[in-house]
Amino acid sequence: MRQVPVAEAALEQAAGALLLDVRERDEWDAGRAPGALHLPMSELAARLGEMPETAATLVICRSGVRSDTVAEALTLTGREACSNVAGGMKAWVAAGLPIEPTGGRIV
Repeated sequence: MRQVPVAEAALEQAAGALLLDVRERDEWDAGRAPGALHLPMSELAARLGEMPETAATLVICRSGVRSDTVAEALTLTGREACSNVAGGMKAWVAAGLPIEPTGGRIV
């Protein structure tokens, strides 16, 4: 699975890639990347149809473990150009990239 550093992921998202956050609701509510789509890993199979078609999908979680699993699974379902955001939201915040809401945190 392609591993994308967070700085590159932010640039790809700005260029139109889908940033898919697969963390659970409490994690999402605490802090998230602006513009990300939230589909928790635990609900993904039932809600797969909610994902828009895009040229590229960047999957992110807290640390990069769940998102790697989801990116691999999405690739196996025929969704091409899926990548894992290496280090997840922890790396995103460490790199100084924005999160919302203002004052949010990664749990």
